[in-house]
Amino acid sequence: MRINVNLSRKNKPLYMQIKSIIKDRILHGVYPIESNIPSEPQLESEFGVSKITVRNAIGELVQEGYLEKGSGKGTKVVRNTSTSKLSKQKRFTEVLVESGHRIRKELLIAEVVVNEAGSLPHRLFGSQCYRIERLYHLNDEPYIHYMHYLTMKAGGIELSDLTSQSLYDMLEEHEVALEKFRDEFAVTLAPAHIEQRLRVAPGTPLLKRSRYSYDGAGNLIEFSEGLYNTAMHNYVVNYDI
Repeated sequence: MRINVNLSRKNKPLYMQIKSIIKDRILHGVYPIESNIPSEPQLESEFGVSKITVRNAIGELVQEGYLEKGSGKGTKVVRNTSTSKLSKQKRFTEVLVESGHRIRKELLIAEVVVNEAGSLPHRLFGSQCYRIERLYHLNDEPYIHYMHYLTMKAGGIELSDLTSQSLYDMLEEHEVALEKFRDEFAVTLAPAHIEQRLRVAPGTPLLKRSRYSYDGAGNLIEFSEGLYNTAMHNYVVNYDI
């Protein structure tokens, strides 16, 4: 049973919020390719909105090529990969979903923090930044722990939106264009509280991916550290030549 979703009444239109949530579910395998999404009455009940609001959200996703409406046959998922301008390659989560896996995001923390002098976030972003902590579940088992730090220059974002939306998609919606990424990889041991979140034994080596995300002017917008339990699934990068 799905828990009803609370939408913000102060930010973007309700149908756009619903569109973002449905799209995120498609991209993370909650609504698999060639399956039908819930009916309009079910979505109206879940989101507590009118029929026209749901239809507008679905209409947007039909236009973008994610959904296909069939007379008397429901609304079917026909594409589950993004067309984001942020990257020329598929996101890792898209690779997993295409392989038949399901991804579920859990927002743990989303807040503005005062950075300790001398710390890495302080050196990167100064005295304050946004901090976002999330856990990704692979087929309902904890798989990746993410800690994101985001410049305060990306002001006006609604952190509560991250319960149902990609961070990078949200930045794109706020016209923060990321043009360059730098990834660094290492093997590390996680702090005890992250080991507990990932349900791994103490002292388990984990893959660490550190990502630096820049805008077109070369300004650092986001820094993140992801800890992957690769015993569950390897980190995959596909290259097209």
